[in-house]
Amino acid sequence: MPKYQVTIQFEMDEEFMTFVPPHRVYINHLINKGTIDYYSVSMESMRSWMIINAESKLKVEKLLERSPLHKYWHFEIDELFVFDSSSYRLPELVLN
Repeated sequence: MPKYQVTIQFEMDEEFMTFVPPHRVYINHLINKGTIDYYSVSMESMRSWMIINAESKLKVEKLLERSPLHKYWHFEIDELFVFDSSSYRLPELVLN
């Protein structure tokens, strides 16, 4: 299944933080299902990044639209050709 890098720029207003708890429930659900591999947020730059497994960009957009925070987002979706990380590798063998 293709992987997509999602880069989100967000804006905050007074009610933004009220949507964070239900948003986290939704994100945790997608992580537990294996739909999201990685999720990170920077409050300093007001950006978020996700690696999402989906059949198409359209499916990624539909997943993003279900978030309670969607109305605060401007996002880009890029299909990845290569994605590698230490968490996809076997653990280092340590001989005691």
